[in-house]
Amino acid sequence: MTEFHEPVEVLSKATRNYIRAINSLKEEFEAVDWYQQRIDGATDEQLQQILAHNRDEEMEHACMSLEWLRRNMPGWDHALRTYLFTEGNILELEESETSGHGAGSHASKEASSGDLGIGKL
Repeated sequence: MTEFHEPVEVLSKATRNYIRAINSLKEEFEAVDWYQQRIDGATDEQLQQILAHNRDEEMEHACMSLEWLRRNMPGWDHALRTYLFTEGNILELEESETSGHGAGSHASKEASSGDLGIGKL
């Protein structure tokens, strides 16, 4: 397989599976890009709808591969929990995370103060 950058015999079974998932994820992202461009270029409304449906299917496939990586490759779970489904400036989240004031330290501060972080009832 040409996607290996090191001799395959030195790669663990887990690493080979990570590579498969990452390559599949890249291919799904690329397919989303292709479909989006074709939607913009198509002049027929029904064709645009079909292409949009196909694009959305590729998004589902990408999410499935990403979820597999989250469950199986160390580091993904933490990174995804830090950045996905958040509000505000993404770079500020990164700065907060690397300075030790990330979501984990915020939760610890709330727990030590007795605040459950759910607001006033």
